[in-house]
Amino acid sequence: MEQGAIDLSALPSGFDLQSTLESGQSYLWWREDGEDFGDTTQYGGDAWYLTTARVDGEPVVVRVRQRDDRLDWEATVDAESLLTRRLRLGDDLDAIRATAPDDELVEQAYEAYWGMRLVNDPPFGSLISFICSAQMRVSRIHEMQQSLREAFGTPVEFDDSTYHAYPTPEQLAAASETELRDLSLGYRAPYVQRSAELVTEGTPIDVRDLPYEEAREALTEFVGVGEKVADCILLFSLGYDEAVPLDTWIRGTIEEYYPDCDRGNYTETSRAIREALGGEYAGYTQTYLFHFLRNGGGDNLGE
Repeated sequence: MEQGAIDLSALPSGFDLQSTLESGQSYLWWREDGEDFGDTTQYGGDAWYLTTARVDGEPVVVRVRQRDDRLDWEATVDAESLLTRRLRLGDDLDAIRATAPDDELVEQAYEAYWGMRLVNDPPFGSLISFICSAQMRVSRIHEMQQSLREAFGTPVEFDDSTYHAYPTPEQLAAASETELRDLSLGYRAPYVQRSAELVTEGTPIDVRDLPYEEAREALTEFVGVGEKVADCILLFSLGYDEAVPLDTWIRGTIEEYYPDCDRGNYTETSRAIREALGGEYAGYTQTYLFHFLRNGGGDNLGE
């Protein structure tokens, strides 16, 4: 086992591990202490978080925790560059925040969770986990991803325990619909299996060479991926920081705080809210608003 620490005080701006990993961006990390991400009364402090990744094609396990201005890590490989990439430690949050609208709601959201970064998850894991997220509470989405790991992922020995890497497209494509339903995926089972097949057949997930709206349309070729899920994949794994997934929370935010952005359809509403939230980094601001409002923020707005 290798271990190390990253000096967070050397970053361009602050960092908050818990908000980054518990803000609904990723279902590919889990808390070692077993606390439920969906319970917003539980705060991470110095909790350990784990994920798996692939380095040069080999599965690895990474464990990380924040202790003030230090990010401690333990892994089966040297994980500093992997964590820098996956947690976007190089992002200049001050510059990103400067692009956001100067309104009280946005200011409160940034102040409440300052240091939260967007994640940079592997595209295939992001695709499958967001397919599983439809009409499902956070804890169950995490449970599904763990079940997929344990049923189909490659075993990895780490710290005297056996973990499982996230399944590859080939491993999930080889699964039967019955096997996936047995993991309580329900109607999502054929979506997961067929989308994995599409990847193995050459349908691209990495669409970073396309303009944003074309990239969103391309991702809807996967089974079970509509515009909102496509926006989640673009924002949380492909670097399209302008993407604003129009889920229930954000639609409610638009209705209450940005009603002029409601254009009656996804495409036009998406364009309007992206512009209202600052354009290039609208997805960053959206993520702050989502986490802030989901946790009960905004009640004292205007007082």
